[in-house]
Amino acid sequence: MNPPTDMHDKALKRTDTLGHGEATTLCPVCGERSTSAFWEIQSLPIKCNVLCSTRAEAMEVPRAAVHLAVCGSCAYIWNTSFDATKMDYDPTYENALHFSPRFRDYAEGLAQQLVEDYDLRGKDVLEIACGDGYFLRLLCKYGSNRGVGFDPSYTQRSSCHDDETDVTIVSDYYGEKYADRKADLICCRHALEHMSDPVAFLRMVRRTIGNRRDTIVFFEVPNAMFILRDLSVWDIIYEHPCYFTAPSLTESFGAAGFDVESVRDVYDGQFLTIVARPQVESAGAVTANDRATCDVVNAALDFAGRFSQKLDTWAKQFATLATGNRRCVLWGAGSKGITILNMLQPVCGTDSVKYVVDINDRKHGKFVAGTGQEIVSPEFLKKCPPDVVVVMNPVYESEIRCVLNELGVSSEMIMA
Repeated sequence: MNPPTDMHDKALKRTDTLGHGEATTLCPVCGERSTSAFWEIQSLPIKCNVLCSTRAEAMEVPRAAVHLAVCGSCAYIWNTSFDATKMDYDPTYENALHFSPRFRDYAEGLAQQLVEDYDLRGKDVLEIACGDGYFLRLLCKYGSNRGVGFDPSYTQRSSCHDDETDVTIVSDYYGEKYADRKADLICCRHALEHMSDPVAFLRMVRRTIGNRRDTIVFFEVPNAMFILRDLSVWDIIYEHPCYFTAPSLTESFGAAGFDVESVRDVYDGQFLTIVARPQVESAGAVTANDRATCDVVNAALDFAGRFSQKLDTWAKQFATLATGNRRCVLWGAGSKGITILNMLQPVCGTDSVKYVVDINDRKHGKFVAGTGQEIVSPEFLKKCPPDVVVVMNPVYESEIRCVLNELGVSSEMIMA
């Protein structure tokens, strides 16, 4: 399917102004040539979710450039300069979100919904990239299911939930050597965006299923339209070679041999979920929705200018805080917090931010990759109260406000 002519012309014109030369090569998902580069940044930490034990170590983390392109046929967005050989995931990698009550409520509701919708009771559940197994344990708890998870970064942690669920976690990447692990549900949350060739990965998953046609496949990924539309620019990280929209997620699963049942945006539009089943027979290529694809491409081509404006606004904000000697902390030492600091460091410096607060106790006493701020607990603010708290994700605003009130800390809150 070719994109409308005016959209394609606009894409090519914008590509010329970015300094990338001609339009990029074939789309990794659909194979079309109607692709356009639209945004770049020269230096971000290769792994922003790595735990750094010293400030010196944090300042010396490897860095690389990000160059984003968009496909005019399926709306897939990817980092054309991504190098998979730079990536490895081990126990120093930490991106668990379930320390937040708000996120736990969401995860628990999602697990319950999957159990109810697909009658997952007394079944076998397999999770790819399960982290510490939190979500897998929920699926097993609510449906009395048997669970097996795979994650090379897994290590037994004291803060991990210790309950009576029947769960085994393998400290390894999932692959075809584990095809004998039959499952009624294969789940994968926030991992597909880390795959440099997502269709190849999905085809591997399809091969492991074999002729078990009743297997349900559930994936969750960040929503690229939320980044483009709502300017959630701090969600762009080197660890993510892929940025999925509803059309490209559908295209990817169809190309890998799945029938897509549903694609939904969830968590205030920040995530996409997809439910699919193995195709009985090859159905051919999936035709992306013209209107949805155009919306993605136009949002992508407008992104660079809007990003520059937002970066400039925040550079001025940080400069004002510094000149006013106002004590400032960031709340959230995840991808967003680490990325905003690294994007602003070469523009205005980040001396106005002395600490980054996180409720994940695994991060306390560690340092932000790339800029070196110490990561502290909320309780730290009682002895060092800030004038300003920058909240990295507005979905947690009320939760953070409650914590500050309980601590007796009165600070201005700014949404990033």
